[in-house]
Amino acid sequence: ERLGFWLDMDDPYRTLDNPYIESVWWALKTLYEKDLLYEGYKVSAHCPRDQTSLSSAEVALGYQQYPDPVVDPSVYVKLPLEDDENTSLLVWTTTPWTLVSNAAVAAHPEVDYATVEVGGEYLILAYDLLDRVLGEDSYRIVETRKGERLEGLKYRRPFDYVPVENAESHKSLWTVVLGDYVTTTEGTGLVHTAPAYGEDDARTGQRYGLPTIHPVKPDGTFDERVGPFTGQFVKDADPGLIEELREKGLLFRAEEYEHAYPHCWRCGTPLLYYAKRAWYARTTAVLDELLQENENINWVPEHIKWGRFGDWLKNNIDWALSRERYWGTPLPIWRTQSGDVVVVGSARELKELAMDPLPEDLHRPYIDRVRIRHPETGEEATRVPEVLDVWFDSGSMPFAQWAYPHGGPQSNEHFRRQFPADFICEAVDQTRGWFYSLLAVSTMLFGKSSYKTCLVLGHILDAEGKKMSKSLGNVVDPWDIFRKQGADALRWALYTATSPGNTRRFSEDQVDEAVRKYLLTLWNTYSFFVTYARIDGFDPKGDYVAPQDRSLMDRWILSELQLTIRTATGRLDAYDVTAAGRAIGDFVDELSNWYVRRSRRRFWKGEDDTDKRAAHSTLYDCLVAVAKLTAPFTPFVAEKLYQNLVVNVDPEAPESVHLADWPAYEEALVDEDLSERMSAARRVVSLGRAARNAAAIKTRQPLREVVVVPSGDGERLRAGVESLKDVVLDELNVKELRFGTPEDVTAYDLKPNLGVVGPKYGRLVPGIRAALAEAPPEVGARAAAGESVEVSVDGQVLTLSPDELLVEPVEREGYALAREGDLSVALDTRLDEELLDEGLVRELVHRVQNLRREKGFEIEESVAVELSGSERIRALLSGRWGGYFRNEVLARSLELNREVSGGERVEVDGETLAVRIEPLGKTG
Repeated sequence: ERLGFWLDMDDPYRTLDNPYIESVWWALKTLYEKDLLYEGYKVSAHCPRDQTSLSSAEVALGYQQYPDPVVDPSVYVKLPLEDDENTSLLVWTTTPWTLVSNAAVAAHPEVDYATVEVGGEYLILAYDLLDRVLGEDSYRIVETRKGERLEGLKYRRPFDYVPVENAESHKSLWTVVLGDYVTTTEGTGLVHTAPAYGEDDARTGQRYGLPTIHPVKPDGTFDERVGPFTGQFVKDADPGLIEELREKGLLFRAEEYEHAYPHCWRCGTPLLYYAKRAWYARTTAVLDELLQENENINWVPEHIKWGRFGDWLKNNIDWALSRERYWGTPLPIWRTQSGDVVVVGSARELKELAMDPLPEDLHRPYIDRVRIRHPETGEEATRVPEVLDVWFDSGSMPFAQWAYPHGGPQSNEHFRRQFPADFICEAVDQTRGWFYSLLAVSTMLFGKSSYKTCLVLGHILDAEGKKMSKSLGNVVDPWDIFRKQGADALRWALYTATSPGNTRRFSEDQVDEAVRKYLLTLWNTYSFFVTYARIDGFDPKGDYVAPQDRSLMDRWILSELQLTIRTATGRLDAYDVTAAGRAIGDFVDELSNWYVRRSRRRFWKGEDDTDKRAAHSTLYDCLVAVAKLTAPFTPFVAEKLYQNLVVNVDPEAPESVHLADWPAYEEALVDEDLSERMSAARRVVSLGRAARNAAAIKTRQPLREVVVVPSGDGERLRAGVESLKDVVLDELNVKELRFGTPEDVTAYDLKPNLGVVGPKYGRLVPGIRAALAEAPPEVGARAAAGESVEVSVDGQVLTLSPDELLVEPVEREGYALAREGDLSVALDTRLDEELLDEGLVRELVHRVQNLRREKGFEIEESVAVELSGSERIRALLSGRWGGYFRNEVLARSLELNREVSGGERVEVDGETLAVRIEPLGKTG
């Protein structure tokens, strides 16, 4: 609630509720009927003592509790090729017992492999590992080739203990297969593959259709098929198996290998990676549909579609759905003694088959007590003990939240209306989690994705780019941010600092910037409007002025508002929240720092009541629209603005900004020409301010002239600035504006290029340097244009070519210059007495206004002013500047005395004055 996160807590769905479970059962039965649900093998970490599987988190606990390295046998084994007994694949393993179940050898398709001669026999292994495995200068390279060229090479397996049914039907059995997981950091670069005893092995086995050769019982001992090793614990059988390899001539080398090895965190027994019967969803059967649906999804950022997600999707294997757990959605699968299977799709269907009463709770252990009769044979069946992978629960959300298809017509209609979803959103680590489970489940069931757009969030790191961690002490507590800067500030910072799809660094400075640059700007603009609307009694309905009857500045900001609505709407439709937020932020900046500042006098000085009402109407329209535009970004500030600006004056308005319509784009209010002209004027003003700042001249000091120099095709800029000349002059506090050439504002510092001139002119170089320094401006201009110039040195006229000159543009004396791209703006910084007098009066106005604020006077309150202490100021205010001063500070009376008692001491450009102001009440 404090963050402003929309969530329906009154009507949630829960995956543990019976209706949800029944929907998942329906899904599983549907997959079974489509031949997309089958039983196979799944490899997991297995404790042979407890005979239970362990999760990855539990395996990690075993590593932590048994930190001392384990010493295992390390063997290099030769596997002779079928068509060339003198050439062998050289594989390496630290689990010799798994060689009994070897089904293939994996190579990396991009790794270089060498065939080498060693002692009269030929071995194949990774080129990069030759010296490490064989020793330097102990081999002769016969051939090298990429791993992809090894695929399909057939070899003779090391042990023949376990027969394989229909071995000839498995085309890839005992051949070289390809796998990207193969590395050359250790071993030989060729990986012995036993699908029964390794996760990578099992995935490769599925991809190549390899059989699961599985002669190990759950207690970790070999079964009767392994001859002399029957009944032995597999790791205890390693020495005997190694000796048999040696006797067969297949052992290249055996040594000890020290490494970390997982143990059971409960009993300390070494774990085995072990294949167990599991239920699978045949996702490979719908791979083409999955790829097509992925193409149809709008991924944001787009690169994830065929990058992180797409690459993984293309290598899809069947989804192992069953888990050996107590808690979870029970698999709705019952099996008879003879092995027949019944998959149930609902509680009602189960009740019709049940021999026992159905429990109120469909979870274990209650559901395990329900026996059924096979609908065709009548044979008794009991439920298989496994529960469902929770990710299948998550992928079933689009239909199971509505209890589809058992929830009745209304629920089913809800599902049909909301499927597929417009978008989903989660962090990038869900590319192989929720994003996939949603896509896979819906594609298998309905033939299409359950979402149209996937908005992927990057991770948030600390200010140094490190992952946030309590142990590192770099976690930012959101509640601290809420209390200090507010939820809206945090939201705005996250939305606008960088695209949510990027990994981003986060610091409180970003939130401070959001407060300073956006929220305070918006709030101050809103406060300005409320203050003057209250003073003037502005009624948004009764005093409203139609847009066509408003001033140029009003029409400009309304045009900018419509362009902002168009941009924000378009970018949000494209799920580009960052660009949308930045567009809104830019508009609020324009509204505050250009429109309001340019229009400020109209709110409290306007003699034209219509113009004042037009200004109020314009600012009101803009603030109401901004409240709606910013609502998804900063919901609390938006609500505050909306309640006061809209609900307070219109009882028929929607009760919340979040229930109001999104602002509609009104093309009739857009004036592209005016926007372009104002943009040109603002660009000149921006450079003019930069030039003034560089010259350290206060804004309140008037200047005589601004010179605008557009380069290239500057006619459009010239026309725009000319049409808004009064705005530019007022903003820059300058009397005159003219368009000029570069020579009007730029001088050129000419120097000889000593590297060229020195060897050519020798002793004349000092004279050349002096002559160039004294050259008139037109000479510098010709040199800047790439022309040759003439100088006179010791009575000689020398012609210097462009490559003999160094030309550096500098400001002309008496001007302050600023450049940006194709535009230069210069201010005439020379001050005469008239300009200085006006600057002094403007500065005095500023100081008196500050005194009004310090004394807490109302904005509209008239005052009486007494001044003393400066003959110069007295002379100015008793003459032409008196009326200006009184008007600006709302002085109904002005007394210029020799001495003022009880006044404030004020410094104005080196002049010390005594100022006394007294309130006289509000103006009419």
